[in-house]
Amino acid sequence: MKLIEKQQRKPIYTDFEDEIGEETTVVLPGFSSPDSFERFRAKTRQFLLEHEDDMVIHKLRMNEPLTAIDLQELERMLTASGLANPEYLQKAKTESNGLGLFVRSLVGLDREAAKQAFAGFIAGKTLSANQIEFVNLIVDHLTEHGVMNPGLLYESPFTDINPQGPEGIFNSSQVDDLVGLLNQINTRAVA
Repeated sequence: MKLIEKQQRKPIYTDFEDEIGEETTVVLPGFSSPDSFERFRAKTRQFLLEHEDDMVIHKLRMNEPLTAIDLQELERMLTASGLANPEYLQKAKTESNGLGLFVRSLVGLDREAAKQAFAGFIAGKTLSANQIEFVNLIVDHLTEHGVMNPGLLYESPFTDINPQGPEGIFNSSQVDDLVGLLNQINTRAVA
């Protein structure tokens, strides 16, 4: 580039008139409308994180069991905020198997509460490094997502530790205990 001789060019002036055609709607895949369910999820997550001190949300984050009254209060709170129209609320309940699980999936589980849930599983056992890492991955998932389907234990990142999932590093009774703990954590968010 430095060996090319520099030349001065004269500017070119044009006088075109732009013509605007008729308006057309273009649908872009992967982008949803502003009133979509994903937008509802994002707004609800933001609202719930701002109201973490509310008793029901605190119970969900700390893995304390909910009552039917707690779920009614949660529904009232979301409806009063203007975020939840009946259609989205019903869809959230259906997809997540209940409002409590939906809300917990948005706010996550407190890290200490998740560790406490697995304290009994770890107590009195000498675990290998892979077993400890496996349990820590479960705690990380619960902290971020709040709930966990036991089937995820057989997918990545859990199968990155052992291709057979939990059965490759735990005995069958320990795997049953892990699945039971995950089901118990999920059940506490349902009244």
